[in-house]
Amino acid sequence: MPEKIKRKPGWLKIKIPIGKEYVKVKDIVNRHKLHTICTSGKCPNMAECWSLGTATFMILGDICTRSCKFCATKTGQPGAADQDEPKNLAESVKLMKLKHCVITSVDRDDLADGGSGHWAETIRQIKKVNPNTTIEALIPDFQGSHELIQQVIDARPEVISHNLETVRRLTPQVRSAAQYDRSLQVIRQIAGSQITAKSGIMAGLGETEKEVFETMDDLLATGCQVMTIGQYLQPTRKNLQVEEYVHPDIFEKWKKIGLEKGFRFVESNPLVRSSYHAEKHVVSR
Repeated sequence: MPEKIKRKPGWLKIKIPIGKEYVKVKDIVNRHKLHTICTSGKCPNMAECWSLGTATFMILGDICTRSCKFCATKTGQPGAADQDEPKNLAESVKLMKLKHCVITSVDRDDLADGGSGHWAETIRQIKKVNPNTTIEALIPDFQGSHELIQQVIDARPEVISHNLETVRRLTPQVRSAAQYDRSLQVIRQIAGSQITAKSGIMAGLGETEKEVFETMDDLLATGCQVMTIGQYLQPTRKNLQVEEYVHPDIFEKWKKIGLEKGFRFVESNPLVRSSYHAEKHVVSR
C-alpha cells in the first residue's frame, strides 16, 4: 500500500500577488511571451520579487540531461542552444526595467562546454544592454571543470550561486549526477574569484538538524557568503516525497545560527527559493 502523502500545513499558503509594479511586470511578461522561472515554477514569492524589480530566467532550453529526484524539469536529449537567446534575453531585461535579474539553466552535459560559453555571452549581453542591472548566475556544476566555471566567472556577474540542494548523506538519492564535494569545489572557486558566492538547500527531505549545521560549516569553509534554506515541496508524484514539513520557527532558528556562524545573508523560511531577496545579496567586496 503506498505511503500516505503528508498534508501541507497552513504556513505554506501562498499570498495572492498584488501591487502596481507586479501588475506592470506581469503585463509585460504576458504581452511579450517572456519566459521566467517565476511563472513556470509558480514561485510563491513572485509578487514580492517583481515588485522589487527582480526576476529569474532560465536559459539553454527546458530539457535537462540529468534526472534529479527532487526536480520536475523534463529529462532527455535537448535541442541546439538558441544563439539569439543572449541578445533576446538582454532586451527582455531592458523591457521589464529590472534592477536585478537571476539567470539559471538546465544541465547541458550534452554540450562540449556544458553551455558555459552561452552562459558567459548571456551575462555579457545583459550587462551591455542594461549597464545598471545587477546579475546573479545560478549555475550547474559543469562536471567540476575549473576552466568552464572560470568562463562564467570571467563574465563578472555580481553573484554566482551553485546549490548543494541537500546535505551530504542525502545527495546520492536526491541529485542524479552531482556530487557533494564537487559542488563545494565549485563554490570554493567562485568565492576565490572575489565574486559573491551563494548556495542553498531544501529542508524536509530527511536531513537532521546536525546535518544542516554541518552543511553550513562546509559552505563557510569554501568562502560562501550567502545561504538559502527553503521547504522541499514534491512537484509531482514521481518525485521524492516530503519527509517533514519543517516549522517556520525552526527555519528562523537556522537563520540566526547561520548568521552567528559567519554568513553575510541567510534566507531561511518555508517559502524561500534560491532567488528570494536576490537583489540584497549583491555584496561589495
